[in-house]
Amino acid sequence: MSRLRIGTRGSQLALFQANAVASLLRERTGSDCEIVVIKTTGDRLAEARLDEIGGKRLFVKEIEDALLSGDVDIAVHSSKDMPAVLPGGLEVGAVLPREDPRDAIVMPAAQASTTADDLAAIVLALGQRPRIGTSSVRRIAQLIAALPQASFQPIRGNLDTRLRKLDGGDFDALVLASAGLRRLDRAARISSALPLDVCVPAPGQGIIAIEVRADDERSRQLVARVNDSPSGVALAAERAVVRRLGGGCQMPIGAIAQIAGSQMTITGVVIAADGSRAARATVTGSAEHPEKLGDRAGDELMARGAGDILAEIQREQATVQGLQP
Repeated sequence: MSRLRIGTRGSQLALFQANAVASLLRERTGSDCEIVVIKTTGDRLAEARLDEIGGKRLFVKEIEDALLSGDVDIAVHSSKDMPAVLPGGLEVGAVLPREDPRDAIVMPAAQASTTADDLAAIVLALGQRPRIGTSSVRRIAQLIAALPQASFQPIRGNLDTRLRKLDGGDFDALVLASAGLRRLDRAARISSALPLDVCVPAPGQGIIAIEVRADDERSRQLVARVNDSPSGVALAAERAVVRRLGGGCQMPIGAIAQIAGSQMTITGVVIAADGSRAARATVTGSAEHPEKLGDRAGDELMARGAGDILAEIQREQATVQGLQP
């Protein structure tokens, strides 16, 4: 069997994800896999703010270009980094089982004993005016309510770089995805996993996605053998919410789909960047039609004012990027 070339970024987490996919493909299909590291625009602009350079789309563009040109056979991404509408000719061929989708508060190593399921205890431990490191508009918008006195400061870099900055005193805490911490054996650094009703995760958070060319039947058949159906159904629903809203990766949109038997419940939120306004919706229906249910959730959010919130944020971002006076 010919070698299967896997396109990926070169970060710690990206390489973990690509190797996890390669291991499963070798085990279940006997495929000989080669990891191809592709440097993206987002990697080259390592210190820039995501909302000023175009958002997380810049972490996948070059990889998708390589996939479309045939330089790689499949691409592996954190699904929350993928655009809601994929380039023509590409599709999600499979996903791996979802890791913990929640966001997490991480405190300095010197305070490693400060862990709690009770968010109030963590808020108390953070003090009066904590410096919180996160570059996520979605996280900031939701956490302003729980941490009204906090100063939210941007942070970029791989996990070890961020933890080093935290432990060096640059921040009082970080907000990171639990999934990345767990996958890189840093679960012990989680001080508190944020409840879903406090901070709704990014659509697709915790899910590793495998992207393929729609016309590459060989690769499509191979990756289908490692697909985790429940995670794929949840991802389809959450991505449908974002498409319905017309939002992008740097919009404060949260969506989480939870499956119980044949039923699925989707919780979605769109929140103003300063936390002053929010549209929230929860819908339940059949898990057999995840996109339709995601559309319903998106429609419900729009009916509750999500469109106005997103339009205002887009105007603000356009001003920042110099696209309008």
